[in-house]
Amino acid sequence: MGTSIAPGQAPLVVHVVYRFDTGGLENGVVNLINHMPAGAYRHAVVALTEVAEGFARRVRRSDVEFVSLHKPPGHGAKLYPRLVRLLRQMRPAVLHTRNLAALECQVPGTWVGVPARVHGEHGRDVEDLDGSSRRHQWMRRIYSPFVHQYVALSQDLTAYLTDKVRIAPGRVNQVYNGVDISRFAPAGAGTPRALGCPFGGDDLFVLGTVGRMQTVKAQTDLARAFVRALELQPAARDRLRLVMVGEGPLRAEAQSVLDQAGVANLAWLPGERADVPDVMRALDCFVLPSLAEGISNTILEAMACRLPVVATAVGGNAELVQHERTGLVVPAGDVDAMARAMLTLAADRRRASGWGLAGRERVEREFSLQAMVVAYQALYDRLLARQTTHA
Repeated sequence: MGTSIAPGQAPLVVHVVYRFDTGGLENGVVNLINHMPAGAYRHAVVALTEVAEGFARRVRRSDVEFVSLHKPPGHGAKLYPRLVRLLRQMRPAVLHTRNLAALECQVPGTWVGVPARVHGEHGRDVEDLDGSSRRHQWMRRIYSPFVHQYVALSQDLTAYLTDKVRIAPGRVNQVYNGVDISRFAPAGAGTPRALGCPFGGDDLFVLGTVGRMQTVKAQTDLARAFVRALELQPAARDRLRLVMVGEGPLRAEAQSVLDQAGVANLAWLPGERADVPDVMRALDCFVLPSLAEGISNTILEAMACRLPVVATAVGGNAELVQHERTGLVVPAGDVDAMARAMLTLAADRRRASGWGLAGRERVEREFSLQAMVVAYQALYDRLLARQTTHA
């Protein structure tokens, strides 16, 4: 196909995702598009299912095309003819697919000769939380000849690709997500309070989480841990509060856990919110109860807001949260351990504040948006230069 680039026109990157809606993977795409220099690359987003209009508005560039393919369940081979036509029309220089659901789109990309083909692994599959599924490893291996270079968001995912899928180490790049440290910043004098949040004041210690309320995120474990913490220390009812932001099938289940324990008045579950930075700044501690993760954007955002973090020991969480330095890491699914970790932080606000400060400093030092954007741009440049050399 070649890279049909008009004089003075930046090459096009087509980002392919399963669905373009609220989520860490998708937020990473938004950040990459918004912060990559406009003169370096143009961008388009193709969702195999749907592009959520409200979420797409987070992309600030006006030249980004969004395409929804409305894919039905099952293998995407039926979409291949349409994808071939679409890619021939768009003529991208780079095809960047993300996670297993979009990996098969590398086939039509190869068919039409997209010069640079990249695949990103952002987290575990819902059906394969520990990466042990031989079927999923085999599927990734089958498609590997169509991919020029891989991006793994954590050391854990890098090891999965090289050790289990058996991708050559030289074909795998490890790139951490970056966080916007100006948007996600600590609360200060005059910082607006999250609209509608019923909890405020130095006499309270507010625990919270943000994310899609789905099985892999395990917000019901957090609800149970909150109930357990109040059982372990009944006096904590006077100051411990819980905020759970997000929408999804687990929202009603988590609310039911709190209702049945008689502590619903101590919790706030407002659904999905657009003011996540303000919500973060209303918290004293961030908790991530996930059963699987790649590199969590919400952990990075919480650290940027100077919050100590309690997170489960899955995926890249332990790469972000330094145990007893920026927060506490607990076993996934261990409600009692999570409850005790939250009580530990609530019992010593000074220590919690110190860990939060250490987290902010680490984000500034190691997880900037600039570093992420530079890494992706360098990868795209290198692949295109290699293709030009071999042409």
